Amino acid sequence: MLSFKGLALGTALALAIAAPALAASPDELGKTLTPMGAEKAGNADGTIPEWTGGITEVPSNFKPGMRHPDPFPDDQVQFTITAQNYEQYADKLPDGYVAMFKRYPDSFRMPVYQTRRTASAPQFVYDETKANASRAVLGENGYGVQDAKIGVPFPLAGDDPENGAVKMIWNHLLRWRGMEGRGTIGQAVPQPDGSYTLIQINQAVKFLYATPEGPDGNTSIYFLEEVLSPARLAGEMLLVHETINQVREPRTAWTYNPGQRRVRRAPNVAYDNPGTASDGLRTSDQLDMFNGAPDRYDWTLIGKKEMYIPYNSYKLNSSDAKYSDIIQPKHINPDLTRFELHRVWVVEGTLKPGTSHIYAKRRFYIDEDSWQIMVADHYDNRGQLWRVADLHGVNYYDVPTFWQTLVTSYDLQSGRYWAFGLDNEDASWNFNPGLTKTDFSPDALRRAGIR
Repeated sequence: MLSFKGLALGTALALAIAAPALAASPDELGKTLTPMGAEKAGNADGTIPEWTGGITEVPSNFKPGMRHPDPFPDDQVQFTITAQNYEQYADKLPDGYVAMFKRYPDSFRMPVYQTRRTASAPQFVYDETKANASRAVLGENGYGVQDAKIGVPFPLAGDDPENGAVKMIWNHLLRWRGMEGRGTIGQAVPQPDGSYTLIQINQAVKFLYATPEGPDGNTSIYFLEEVLSPARLAGEMLLVHETINQVREPRTAWTYNPGQRRVRRAPNVAYDNPGTASDGLRTSDQLDMFNGAPDRYDWTLIGKKEMYIPYNSYKLNSSDAKYSDIIQPKHINPDLTRFELHRVWVVEGTLKPGTSHIYAKRRFYIDEDSWQIMVADHYDNRGQLWRVADLHGVNYYDVPTFWQTLVTSYDLQSGRYWAFGLDNEDASWNFNPGLTKTDFSPDALRRAGIR
C-alpha cells in the first residue's frame, strides 16, 4: 500500500505546479477564463483543447425522457494504460489508479480517448457565478458561504493561496446540478467473485441553492431516498435537510423503519457514518464524492495538474449496457469506461488533531470545468492508501449539467468495491419532476411509510 511518505516522495514534484502569477479579475470570466473560472485555452501540446462552450445543443436524436445518446459515437480509443505501461504516464495518474494497477495487474486498465471539454451550464448560472466572484465570502473558519447563489461561489479560488482549497471544496458542494431531480438508482457491492445483490433506491432531491428563491434559511438541499429492493431492506427511508454551515446548524435527518413503522430523528447521518446499504464500503460524506461539513480537515491547495480522469462516460449511461455487463469481479468493466486528459485542481484534506474520521487524509482531483470531484484517494490512520473513488460523468445536455452517471469506491485492502448510479435498465434520471417543499417534510416521510 502507498503511504503518506511514499506519496510525498513519489508525486510531490509532479504536483508542485505553481498557481497563476497574477490574480484574475472577475471581468476575465467568459474571456480568458471560462464562465466557471477554468482556463479557456488548451494546453501547449494540444492534447487538451480550448473550451468553446461545452455541449450547447441537444443532439437531434435525443427526446425528453430518453437516455442520453453518446454525442461522440465515432471516437476511438487512442491508447490504453495498463499495469505494463502505467509508469510512462505516472505523472498524470492519481495515486489511487497506480494502486489499482498494482492490485489488479491482469484486469484493470484505462482506455484513453480524445479530450472533449463538454461541461456546460445555462447562461443564468454563468451570470450568477460572475456575480458571486465579487460578492461571495467564506463564513467563519471557512465552515460556510455567504452572499452567494445559484452559481459556484468562488470561480477564482485558485488565486487565493490562503483559502483557495476550502473555497474549491465549497465550489464542489454548491456546483450546478440542475434545480431538482428524481429517479431510481441501483447500487451494488460485489463479492470478490463478482456476485452481487442489486439494491434499488428511489431518490428525490431539490437543490434549493440553485433555484431563484435560494436556500431555505441555512438549508441548501432537500434529499429523500427510499430503498425499493431487496425485500429485506425495502421500505427503509431517509430524509435529509442539508445545511450550508453545518457547524453552526448541523444537517437535519430523519429515518423511517418499516418494521417499527416510525419516523425517527437520525443525528448520525454525517461524516464517517456508514452510507445506506453500502456494506460499510462508503461513508455518509462520500456520497457525491464528498458532501457535508468540511470542518474536520485542514485543507491544502496543492496545485493544478493535467491528469487522466473519467469523462464523457456515455457507454456507462447507455441502455445497451446491462448491469451484468458493468459489474464484474474486482472492478467495473474497463471496456465501458472512458478516460481523458483534463486539468484538475488537486486539494488535500488532513484530519485535524482532536477530531475523528476513518480517513486520516483525503486527496481530491477536481475538474476545472465543472468543479466536480472526479477522483478521490482516501488514506487510513496508518498512512496507507485505503480506498480510491472515481466518478464517471456525462453532460446531461438537456439541462445542461455535467454530473455523475456511475460512482465507484474501491477498497484496496479487502478487494471489494461499491458501485452507485446504475439505472441503465430503468428510466433515466428526471431533472424536472415538479417537487415541492412539502415533498420533503417529516410528515411526507410518515405518510409514504404508511402507504
